[in-house]
Amino acid sequence: MAQKQWRKYDLNLLVTFITLMETRSVTRAAERLALGQSAMSHSLSRLRVMLDDPLFERRGHQMVPTARAIDIAPKIQALLDTLASEVLVPPYFDPQHYDGQVRIGLTDYAELIFAPALFDSFTTHLPHAQLSLRPVDKKRCQQALDDDEVDVVIGVLPEGMENMASQLLYHEQHVCLFDPKSTGLQAPISLADFVATPHALVSTQGQLTSPIDQTLTKLGYHRHVVMGSQRFLTVRQLLKQRQLLCTVPELMARIDNFDDTDTLALSVPPIDVPGFDIHLAWRQQISAHPRTQWLIAHITETVLTRVDALKANPSYDGKE
Repeated sequence: MAQKQWRKYDLNLLVTFITLMETRSVTRAAERLALGQSAMSHSLSRLRVMLDDPLFERRGHQMVPTARAIDIAPKIQALLDTLASEVLVPPYFDPQHYDGQVRIGLTDYAELIFAPALFDSFTTHLPHAQLSLRPVDKKRCQQALDDDEVDVVIGVLPEGMENMASQLLYHEQHVCLFDPKSTGLQAPISLADFVATPHALVSTQGQLTSPIDQTLTKLGYHRHVVMGSQRFLTVRQLLKQRQLLCTVPELMARIDNFDDTDTLALSVPPIDVPGFDIHLAWRQQISAHPRTQWLIAHITETVLTRVDALKANPSYDGKE
């Protein structure tokens, strides 16, 4: 039904109809609905016009329903029951019994850092749900949320996102990651060692330059980038036992060892490398829903706990 047609209907009159069906009396119906008898009579007149039928005929002291009233009464009652039980009640979310999907949009970096922690936490608190981790970069996060491909996004947000709500999770810094034995480097790395060591680079589009090169040029230096990759995990594995240096987000450098032979170390960069903010974002329209509120609180707690644990990791101090 077109939106403009609804203006002809007052759905409150359906309550009047059901009350008259139950009481078969204008007087008793008015009392039950806390209305004056004249107001009740006026509602009945409007109801007759709306449904194009007399609906009730007076016989003695009773209002007897017509055939049409008897026919539509169960349908109207079912409609009111649905509104009362499924629409007008406050929404409720029970994580222990939720059996749907939780769809989280993540960059390659964020998935590497947080996927294990999210899985462990959701397995405990959402035992019947399915966790779906979906690749979303900075350019696609708005579209992924708009198209309902994901429930939330964790990552760096573009400016000017519309109809989205977000909150800051943490601020990420950059560090230099390297194998001390293979490179001969120790923390803190000097600028001379930084530019003399071959570099690996992680970039979203596979490009072999970054703002670091612009900073070095202004200082009169040049570094030698020998390889680039779009995946943090690839570069991290390549650094082992090779004369390579890579400037990466701190948490990626501090991630738990993949095996007992992990010998990588980190250092503060010898030049200024700006950090970046990691946000949690979701559609503004679903902000008030208990499921969304639960997810926001739970993902925030899980991510911050993981951040604190990695930053407390003493195994990477830049020394052998």
